[in-house]
Amino acid sequence: MRGIADWIRRVPSAMLVFAQLVSILLYPFLGGHLFGRIVLAVISVVIVLIAVWVVRRTPTLTWVAATLAAPALVFGVVDAVTPGVMWTTVVAGVFHVLFYFYVTWSLVAYLFHDVQVTLDELFATLAAFTVVVWAFGYLFLLTETFWPGSFTLIADSGNSFFSALFLSVTTLTSVGLSDIVPASDQGRAIMMIGEIVGLFYMAIIVSRIISISVAVANRRRRD
Repeated sequence: MRGIADWIRRVPSAMLVFAQLVSILLYPFLGGHLFGRIVLAVISVVIVLIAVWVVRRTPTLTWVAATLAAPALVFGVVDAVTPGVMWTTVVAGVFHVLFYFYVTWSLVAYLFHDVQVTLDELFATLAAFTVVVWAFGYLFLLTETFWPGSFTLIADSGNSFFSALFLSVTTLTSVGLSDIVPASDQGRAIMMIGEIVGLFYMAIIVSRIISISVAVANRRRRD
């Protein structure tokens, strides 16, 4: 157990990725009723707290992450226990979007701050992508909230956020397999931004990892 705890302290980004993947697997089973939404809200709290913990290891400001995390946690839980209340959905969504984009920025700064590729940085690469996926999931949900009908099937699904998250994953990975599509100009605009961000992220992260690996290989060759 001590060895596992030490590994977690060395690779906190892995815990963030693991928590997000677990929540994805649980959403289809828990999102359709009140108890399940409460459980998912608790898991969301855990994810946010882990994300704040991860930000502590980056060169960005932890207090900014904590300041955004607090209202995201509170209103996220309120929104889970009072579904259908528009203002709680909007406030929770706004703070989650701001928080997850800041965490994404923090992780990208962490990746560009170091000069070698460690195990935690590899997990941070995946964590940064999953976090920005979460951010766009909430952004798609906010778009549907302000402009109903912006995306097909989201409003009619039993779990609107999970549908928005599914749309976010398929959009940012450029897979394009989603049965949820934009049905308004607002929806198309947000989706295009998501596609550009996903493509840009892949380009800069892959190029960064390759450049570090080449630099390390050249340094070892000179030594």
